[in-house]
Amino acid sequence: MTGGEGLPAGLLLAWYGDDFTGSSAVMEVLTFAGLPAVLFFDVPTPEQLATFSGYRAIGIAGTARSSSPRWMEEHLPPVYRALDALGASLVHYKICSTFDSSPTVGSIGKAIDLAAPVFRPDWIPLLVAAPEMNRYQAFGNLFASVDGVGYRLDRHPTMSHHPATPMDEADLRVHLGKQTDRRIGLVDLAAIKAGHADAALAAERQHGAEIVSLDVVDAETLAACGRLIWDARQEAPFAVGSQGVEYALIAHWRSEGLVAEAAPPPRAAEADRIVVVSGSCSPDTARQIERAAGEGFEPIRVDAALAVDPAEWAREIERSTAAALKALGEGRDPILHTALGPRDPAVATFNAAVAGCDRDTVNARVGSGLGTMLDRVLRASGTTRCVIAGGDTSGHGALALGIHALTAVAYITPGASIFKAHADDPALAGLEIALKGGQMGSPDYFSEIKEGGRRAA
Repeated sequence: MTGGEGLPAGLLLAWYGDDFTGSSAVMEVLTFAGLPAVLFFDVPTPEQLATFSGYRAIGIAGTARSSSPRWMEEHLPPVYRALDALGASLVHYKICSTFDSSPTVGSIGKAIDLAAPVFRPDWIPLLVAAPEMNRYQAFGNLFASVDGVGYRLDRHPTMSHHPATPMDEADLRVHLGKQTDRRIGLVDLAAIKAGHADAALAAERQHGAEIVSLDVVDAETLAACGRLIWDARQEAPFAVGSQGVEYALIAHWRSEGLVAEAAPPPRAAEADRIVVVSGSCSPDTARQIERAAGEGFEPIRVDAALAVDPAEWAREIERSTAAALKALGEGRDPILHTALGPRDPAVATFNAAVAGCDRDTVNARVGSGLGTMLDRVLRASGTTRCVIAGGDTSGHGALALGIHALTAVAYITPGASIFKAHADDPALAGLEIALKGGQMGSPDYFSEIKEGGRRAA
């Protein structure tokens, strides 16, 4: 299996995603552009790699976005070395398109500092914007649209109130500068539009920039930044950014005739029933749950605050699992959820409960508990399509299922399509799963997943 015959042979790209939903978004962009990609849930074994020989991109999903710098120091270097050993033309550290990070949680600066000794780049491209996702960067400032209205990120209704990493600065140079001591430069849209991107990059490098942020606002600037990244891959083999990196590379490759226009992506058949688990606090997910409740889904509240006590949490897992199976037995699709938006009182209750506890441990317990609920419901009911919502939740939840890899099979919406699970357990092999970041998907998203994207088509 190949794709992109005008490009160099072998592996084009390897990536690590700092959360599972973001990791899968890279796979989706590449696969539906005609470049086969596979996402592993851990460093793959030689036997697992052999199963996907000929693929053009290989990713490893992680949970760095919700983790501490100490966790990163322990876990990221071995993954970086494994990615480096794959011999790809470019390695990508995939972050959220809303730059979720802080010096203490999901530090992108720390991830860069740990990567530099492994990949030894002369400089590091930083491309976060993705117009396909309604994410734009102008003069270093990141913007995101909600319901057709563009917001600077520090005024964004969700990101400015994010429960873990609230955004109080839209200039990514300033925000990232709180996480690393490396000098950060910028190639801005004025230089790109004037055809001076190379000169602007050279000037920033002359001034000592080790990281260079790239403005993207439209198709022209997207392709131009894709060219900058691709042409610099020998001196800058490590890039940081959202799936905008892949959108940019593909835009450049297509402009050069290296990759053909892809056929329309496939759709999935309609499912008789699906199961959803959500640890998302996003208002978008809340609206999706509320919309689904009016379309035959059964929202089931999960008390995440109980996760501070393993025994209480085990009982909550049993209760929630039983409630989900009851809903399925009565013809309704269950949505096991921990919150309805950032202002849900459950969020404050959870934060109060974890005060004085190790937050990483409790967050992991919540995510894996949701995965345990999902696993038990799928096995007991025979349901073959499911959704895990919430970027921080998806990693822990998906790992609890025992899946080792995903491939993209059916398009639903950018960043949240349907994937095929690959697992050693025959009961899970072939499971169809969607990993949805909090802000991804239309209000009808859960019904779209059940219907195989027919509503979105």
